[in-house]
Amino acid sequence: MRVLVVEDFEILARSIGTGLRREGMAVDVVLDGNGALERLAITRYDVVILDRDLPGVHGDEVCRSIVAERSGSRVLMLTAASTVKDRVDGLGLGADDYLPKPFDFSELVARVRALGRRSTPAVPPTLSAADLTLDPNRRVAFRAGRRLGLSPKEFAVLECLLASGGRVVSAEELLERVWDEEADPFTTAVKTTIRRLRAKLGDPPVIHTVREGGYRIGDA
Repeated sequence: MRVLVVEDFEILARSIGTGLRREGMAVDVVLDGNGALERLAITRYDVVILDRDLPGVHGDEVCRSIVAERSGSRVLMLTAASTVKDRVDGLGLGADDYLPKPFDFSELVARVRALGRRSTPAVPPTLSAADLTLDPNRRVAFRAGRRLGLSPKEFAVLECLLASGGRVVSAEELLERVWDEEADPFTTAVKTTIRRLRAKLGDPPVIHTVREGGYRIGDA
């Protein structure tokens, strides 16, 4: 899941970003409305966590822009204002959800995951291929009944491959969906993660390399 955090209180913004990355999400962080519009112009996000009271371009205007673009990005609006009227106003702008500050981080994660499921085509609660199964909600994966000890990036790559339904997924797509702005576009992170993932999955191989194409799960 690719998430954009737009929050002008830098300590909170970085904290949210770090926490969501630990949950296996790819997260970009900006501190004002202008930065948000610049990011949204070049990257498609599943979820935008948007502070309403932003410097520069106000959060309301950023929300209107996201809705007008019809990009499919879901908006979770954050604000210190918590009256019913504030929530109604925020949702009236086109926000998909509204969370007043202060909030519990576990609730934020749950809301982000729920919005992420709405921003992408529906997938089964459990993804599977041959003897490999993965539960995106419980964040667990098994092969032949054996639970796999996967890092957040390994889990996210496997989830992307299984959700593709046998389609070839390019390294560029994996880099965009699983990593974030901190990733070097020329990095070997995808190859390294695929290699570690294959080792943990064991034999027979289930992740196959398609020359000049990418990776797929299924028959070679």
